[in-house]
Amino acid sequence: MKTLIVYAHPESKSFNNALKEKAIEVLENQGHEVKVSDLYAMNFDPVAKKDDFTELSDSNFFKYAKEQKSAYENNNLNQTVKTEFEKLLWADFIIFQFPLWWFSMPAILKGWFDKVLLFGGVYGGEYDRYDKARLTNKIAMLSTTTGSPEGSYAPNGFSGDIHEQILFHINHGMLYFTGMTPLEPFIAYTVSHSEKERKKYLKDLEDKLKNINKGKKIKYHKLDEYDENGQLK
Repeated sequence: MKTLIVYAHPESKSFNNALKEKAIEVLENQGHEVKVSDLYAMNFDPVAKKDDFTELSDSNFFKYAKEQKSAYENNNLNQTVKTEFEKLLWADFIIFQFPLWWFSMPAILKGWFDKVLLFGGVYGGEYDRYDKARLTNKIAMLSTTTGSPEGSYAPNGFSGDIHEQILFHINHGMLYFTGMTPLEPFIAYTVSHSEKERKKYLKDLEDKLKNINKGKKIKYHKLDEYDENGQLK
């Protein structure tokens, strides 16, 4: 299995880095190929702008998605984006490793989604959305860390349901939207509080990755189950 780890944390001594390194170790020991996009180390620019394109198809009105499609179709993507896009197409399994910041992902990772999930290359154009998008042959998993305790992310917790309210926009709106099948996320809660808990989480991640083919998938409705107004039939 070919695995891409998209890693977004600025500190090499962080627990996020420890999780990333554990994932590499476990997967490679099982004989899988692993590539890593370390966004901070790459100094990845998350800001979507005109400079991302060597030429514009419309110089009068800038529309990022339209320029993505044109750049993809004419094979003149920004080299950084092209490299990341090729990694994405190469992978069978994508892990997104990041800390939960402001109930979402760090901006640098959001920029990766903005730039690499190409309109025309992944969805739109000859592709549609969700189960009709391009990346239907891939599985993906969010691996994230929190500062607040697990109970706060329960449906009745003060942070809100981490699955239905916090990570839904990533799992459904980014991964599944582009065709990927999301696995249940790996979540390490309050990782700064206990070395014992950190060691346990590393073992939990190892166990999860050793049994990734048995990993529980998140079930979402298929596009044909909705009517023309986007409502379930």
